Amino acid sequence: MIGEYIHPSALLCTDTATNYKKFAKLKGLQHETINERQKQRVKKGIYHIQHVNNFHNRLKTWMERFQGVATKYLDNYLYWFRWLELGKKIAFDERVNQMLISTCQKSNKITVNQLRGIV
Repeated sequence: MIGEYIHPSALLCTDTATNYKKFAKLKGLQHETINERQKQRVKKGIYHIQHVNNFHNRLKTWMERFQGVATKYLDNYLYWFRWLELGKKIAFDERVNQMLISTCQKSNKITVNQLRGIV
């Protein structure tokens, strides 16, 4: 599924899990591994997985408040988290302004599938 979204010229940078190695070979991708167990954080001065680890930590911390979610609703929670993450980049005054404008507009029912097309 995710392989459809990765350009053939992309470089895959992962931890040492064997499934990534197999995936890279299957898709013909260049692959750099980071061995965190050996305290390796950066490879060749440019390759690292710290952004992914940070994102995973933020997602995990945010999800803990729900004390577990049903698998059938997982997509909804992930889109909610993504919406919150994108909102962080908008200045506070602008977010308040957008909320006020949104409350004055007429109700618009939107489905999760429609939201997927937006993000």
